[in-house]
Amino acid sequence: MNNVDAPVRDASGPAGPDAKRLDELRTLLDEGTRAVVDDGDLRTGRDRFGRAYRIAESVGEERSMAVAALGFGGLWVHEHRTVAGSVLLESQIRRALDLLDPQSSLALRLRIRLAGEGDYRNSDNTAVLGLLKQARAQQNPMARAEALSLAHHCLVGPEHAALRRELAAELVAESFRTSRRSDLLMGLLWQTVDMFLDGDPHAERCLVELRGLLAERDHLAVGFVVSAMEVMLAVRAGRLDEAEVLARACTERGIAAGDVNATVWQAAQLVTIRWYQGRVVELVPLLSEVVNSPTLSAVDDHALAALAVAAVTAGDRRKAVSALATLCGRDLGDLPRSSSWMVTMHGVAEAAYLLDDTATAARVYELLSPYGHLPIVGSLAVACFGSAHHALGVAALTMGDIDRAVTHLRDAVRQNLALAHWPAVTASSERLAVALERAGRQAEADAVRQEMAVAAGEAAPAPETDGHRDADPRGGDGQGQPTAFCTRLGRKWRIGVGGRSVLVEHSVGMLHLVVLIANPRQEIRAVDLVAGLAALDGVTERTALSGQPLLDRMATQEYRDRLARLRTELDEFKAADDQDRAAAAQAEHDWLMSQLAGATGLSGRARRFPEGEERSRVAVSKAIRRALDRIAAADPVIGEHLRHAVHTGLRCSYWPT
Repeated sequence: MNNVDAPVRDASGPAGPDAKRLDELRTLLDEGTRAVVDDGDLRTGRDRFGRAYRIAESVGEERSMAVAALGFGGLWVHEHRTVAGSVLLESQIRRALDLLDPQSSLALRLRIRLAGEGDYRNSDNTAVLGLLKQARAQQNPMARAEALSLAHHCLVGPEHAALRRELAAELVAESFRTSRRSDLLMGLLWQTVDMFLDGDPHAERCLVELRGLLAERDHLAVGFVVSAMEVMLAVRAGRLDEAEVLARACTERGIAAGDVNATVWQAAQLVTIRWYQGRVVELVPLLSEVVNSPTLSAVDDHALAALAVAAVTAGDRRKAVSALATLCGRDLGDLPRSSSWMVTMHGVAEAAYLLDDTATAARVYELLSPYGHLPIVGSLAVACFGSAHHALGVAALTMGDIDRAVTHLRDAVRQNLALAHWPAVTASSERLAVALERAGRQAEADAVRQEMAVAAGEAAPAPETDGHRDADPRGGDGQGQPTAFCTRLGRKWRIGVGGRSVLVEHSVGMLHLVVLIANPRQEIRAVDLVAGLAALDGVTERTALSGQPLLDRMATQEYRDRLARLRTELDEFKAADDQDRAAAAQAEHDWLMSQLAGATGLSGRARRFPEGEERSRVAVSKAIRRALDRIAAADPVIGEHLRHAVHTGLRCSYWPT
């Protein structure tokens, strides 16, 4: 992407239509650059740069035409998927190139974009890598950064792992020369993608660094990809219901960013989730639409492979055979080695197994064999089907090579354990048991199934037996249900459910939530919540105009109960030498004590509060709703839990179910 290098001529001089149009052009270019480079808002960027191009063309501003054409291309390659959209982008670039000095930096950048678009569609990289070499020779940081990112996007097939990593590292270094934050984010994103594609055990470390940068300042386009990775990780962990919630939130974020992959990735994530849930038959109607979607990349075949699997599982052998024949074409080896190629091969292997298609299985085995050491990860690490040894084992099983199938499937179980991909561990173990049975090794098959049963039992949540609900605030509520917890950290609150937690800024609504979460399954009047808040905010006698106490007897007791529980937790944490949790509990205790002191007047008499119950209900409901919106934006899973569990009205409660 581009910065605007003052391409518009000085519009000073006599005012008139041209001067106004030049001012509008300059504004559109500035807004487009901020949208894409600073905010990752691809939709706004396309709008501003598209309008800027038309104005620049009408007033004869060649350099502005070039900048607008670059910006219209966006952040990724192949953002314009429809025939009309891709032709429009290419025509803008070629028109601008015709008007520029071929030796200029803008002309080089336009050629890089054009080469990237063409190479991606043709599953090639020759042209864009050649122009990257030229950009390096010319010492042009902007052109180098763009060539590095676009070239990387053209190299996401499994055979280019080493080169991808070199390009990503170089892009990070180049970002300090361009001073564009988007270049740094893209470099770190590509590094994270590469590590997941390679099955690197430290991939999540890179993801944490990327999350940290986004927490400082969001970038919609990069944040969308990160949210998609979160879905993939939830699937690996076996939290499939949570993954589905995250997938919906990811789609909303993609739509907000204007990313063409928003709905395509949602379908891919849903296929992954339903596959491991054993419900892939439900997706036949959806996949029948996706395979013909104009937003599906021309080099993406995963949906057709998934349709073949879903159709044969649903009993529609005719549709499955047709989908598989379309995929195979003249030769399965002709399929483009795109970012979805590994997932496509996984689907073809499964479909061939279910259809008993030995010839197709043999071809899959031949094509996939060089990549058995890799995980089957789709696109920019948005979906994962575990070790490629699983697909190789399934293909060998279909071919009747049982000993080879057993070897691959054992390797798949081992690699899936290393990935911590628990649904894939189960799937590979199930197929391993089948292979062992076919080999006549029933005792070994029984042992595998016994291990699976033990693992499933260990994965099930153990019920609380000691009756002490608050022993671990991140556990259950004593009734087998996940319960939220809150801890104050300076001007923020850490709020969590189960193994997830997130930091949220302090607010009125958060204070109300703290009280409700600290008193689960208890109704608290809205007027008491407001009264307690008024006390914490230091309302004085002068403002107490009604007969309503700031803290009535019930509210006072609720706050004191929370203090008592905090003291108990402090003793436990200190006894366990858990200094971090002890410090957090002490901070909340001290803060609550200091603030609660403001709720009473002389002789401990409660101060008075002026609001009535209806006004309190409205105020509390609005404040809690705003707090829930912020929590859901930070973590959709925690947000959804609280939306279902927190009830507002004249009486409010937190009721985990």
